[in-house]
Amino acid sequence: MYGLKTESCFDSAHFLTDYHGKCENLHGHRWRVVVYLRQEELGIEGTERDMVLDFGAFKREVRALTESLDHTFLVEEGSLKPATIAALKDEGFSLTVLPFRTTAENLARWFFDQLAAKGLPVSQVDVYETPLNCATYLR
Repeated sequence: MYGLKTESCFDSAHFLTDYHGKCENLHGHRWRVVVYLRQEELGIEGTERDMVLDFGAFKREVRALTESLDHTFLVEEGSLKPATIAALKDEGFSLTVLPFRTTAENLARWFFDQLAAKGLPVSQVDVYETPLNCATYLR
């Protein structure tokens, strides 16, 4: 089995609906995303011969996703009133509305699914919301 690993970071704000504690309030994180690829065999031809995947292509895909979330307000769909969303947008804030509660666990799965849909042999994604705490998604 062969593997690659890369990581990227992004800064964003979020809050957790139906949570009773500090995280129910709007707050931000420096999210760290670590992505692992695993493959039984190495490539057999072209520029990716004897590679799992070109590191440049791998890094580009991961960074494109983290950049899409960088300096945005991650909002669970339906968690804010439409008037609130409209007011935030009208003020010029960048919002990313996601169809799930914006936990590290769900973000790890989101990254996994996005990269797998692009054909990457993803085996695991870790999402750190603090330097010492991370959530992992494996399939």
